[in-house]
Amino acid sequence: MPQVSEGWVRGRRLGVDPGAVRVGLAVSDPDGVLATPLDTLARDRKRGTDLDQLAAYAEEYEVIEIVVGRPVGLSGRDGRAAQAADEYAALIEARLPDVPVSRQDERFSTVTAAGRLRGAGLDARAQRGVIDRAAATEILQTWLDAHRARQRPHSEDC
Repeated sequence: MPQVSEGWVRGRRLGVDPGAVRVGLAVSDPDGVLATPLDTLARDRKRGTDLDQLAAYAEEYEVIEIVVGRPVGLSGRDGRAAQAADEYAALIEARLPDVPVSRQDERFSTVTAAGRLRGAGLDARAQRGVIDRAAATEILQTWLDAHRARQRPHSEDC
């Protein structure tokens, strides 16, 4: 059972970078310190197998919250990509009604992830699945950092 301390609920979060072709996933540690890449799923609009796989990961990792990347335009307005992210978040909410789904502005997450991969000597264009996982990691880490700045997580070892 998650523990609450100063408003922080201890438990793993799942980061999601929804795309038209692929869905990047990342998972946090239970204390909410570090997001790590998890998987890249093939988007399956007809059968929803990507949602089945996402739900299986949520169960396997005992996820208490899902953070979906939502690309807000530079002007601050919602575009088609933000609407598509909201639609995917709604599908997750319908599939996993007991798991809260949050949205996180993901402007530049893919650009940042690709830059980090290039900095590590990888050809980002040839590694699209890696970029999607890395973007999900950026989204989740940004969310974790913002929430940890407001509230200190509780560790069972204290």
